[in-house]
Amino acid sequence: MSRTKSPVLWISTVVVVLAAAIGLYLFQPWRLLTTERVDEAAPVATDGQGAAQAQQVANGSFISHEHETSGSVEIQRLADGTATLRLTNLRTSDGPALHVWLSDQPVKQDGGGNLDDGKYVDLGDLKGNEGNQNYAIPQGTDLNTFSTVTIWCERFSVSFGAAELKQLT
Repeated sequence: MSRTKSPVLWISTVVVVLAAAIGLYLFQPWRLLTTERVDEAAPVATDGQGAAQAQQVANGSFISHEHETSGSVEIQRLADGTATLRLTNLRTSDGPALHVWLSDQPVKQDGGGNLDDGKYVDLGDLKGNEGNQNYAIPQGTDLNTFSTVTIWCERFSVSFGAAELKQLT
């Protein structure tokens, strides 16, 4: 009788190990315990006479969605016409496949599942889940079209947190 149970036990063990490996790969639960801090200086542009500060054209503050998220965001335009998104005092959970997006969808208090429904611009991988970071905004991006910044988890299609942009000019 032990011979007939042995293959079943062996197959069950293989299935459980494979399921655990796939689950660990997808969810990466250890990332809830890791912190990646990034502290980049604010962008500056140089004109012919030295460094010039960037002009702030929009700003906002993060609210939490799927994970506790805080900090502020601003869009800065440099003298050469380029625009940069700056995250300041960001604090959120680490996670798999996190990106910084500009979205044309409104920020909702009870979740950010809508932020991929319309147009969005992916500014790249989140550099770190804490600190101060800069992201180049592609040339030709109409900043009046995008009203939201989100920390977006592509793997699970959820917003960790989002900020409504208030135009200053």
